[in-house]
Amino acid sequence: MKQHFASDNYAGMCPEATHWFMEANASGHQPGYGEDIWTQRSTDKIRELFQTDCDVYFVFNGTAANSLALAAMCQSYHSVICTPVAHIETDECGGPEFFSNGSKLLVAEAESPAARQGKLTPDAVEQLVTKRSDIHYPKPKVVSLTQATELGTVYTVEEVRAISAIAKRRKLKLHMDGARFANAVAALGCHPSEITWRAGVDVLCFGGTKNGLPIGEAVVFFDRALSEDFAYRVKQAGQLASKMRFISAPWVGLLENDVWLRNARHANAMAQRLHDAIRDIPGVQVLHPPQVNSVFAQLPAPVIEGLYAKGWKFYQFIAGGGCRLMCAWDTTAEAVDAFASDLRQLCQP
Repeated sequence: MKQHFASDNYAGMCPEATHWFMEANASGHQPGYGEDIWTQRSTDKIRELFQTDCDVYFVFNGTAANSLALAAMCQSYHSVICTPVAHIETDECGGPEFFSNGSKLLVAEAESPAARQGKLTPDAVEQLVTKRSDIHYPKPKVVSLTQATELGTVYTVEEVRAISAIAKRRKLKLHMDGARFANAVAALGCHPSEITWRAGVDVLCFGGTKNGLPIGEAVVFFDRALSEDFAYRVKQAGQLASKMRFISAPWVGLLENDVWLRNARHANAMAQRLHDAIRDIPGVQVLHPPQVNSVFAQLPAPVIEGLYAKGWKFYQFIAGGGCRLMCAWDTTAEAVDAFASDLRQLCQP
């Protein structure tokens, strides 16, 4: 079956996640709503991974993870600072605003060099925080970082620390949308704690679906005070799975023996292979070298149509007119080479 480059959501379950999914199914009757042995085991493993006593909740998808996490961090009259391309701004269908009863997203300047890389800077945060202080303006409360960003770039540990410093100075909380957190950690080569709570992150939405799980994201509260009554938010939002073990057990497979990191490293490596294979093709303009598991490139319109005609799937709307080519935990070298070969053929005069 042909692999595609539209999204890392296209990939199925990795073998380790599948194994523990089936183990949970074979474990007989288990208590519901997260009281099972598998949910306890996976949450303990997340605490071990981050080397801290954090609160962990599992939800079905990233929209719920981000929206409910931000709702727990905000009142309705607060605001959340993010970039113009943040997923919470462009692709959550108003979820953060809905679940927070109206908290407003404040979008940073779109024309700065950092914004063109999908990143926030301390200066951008400061500008929005100090823009107004009157009662008619939604009070800034949270800074939200996407790690890795929607444009495939990565915040370094130093960059997160710098943003955290200004956030703390302005009494703001720091949220991290980590749908591709594993890919960022693999790219940085740091310990996951270094880029999160040790750098000042209060809440992480730890993505699993894009990294080999069938379904399910983990909302990790490093500031445990923020998780007060979060279980009620999860229930009210329809995100409390009655058979929670089928969401949490695959996490055991992902976390054991650092499978989550191995999967991410492979996806990143396939993106690098794709970049190397297409960067010198005439008519192809790679926008920047890949940092994680995506390649962004400008392609001629006839070439795009030709690739679609050959059955390839990829998105154009994410990269500001360019094409996003996304690799997954199971992307094969053969799929990369086949795509590159078709691309090269279509670019020939």
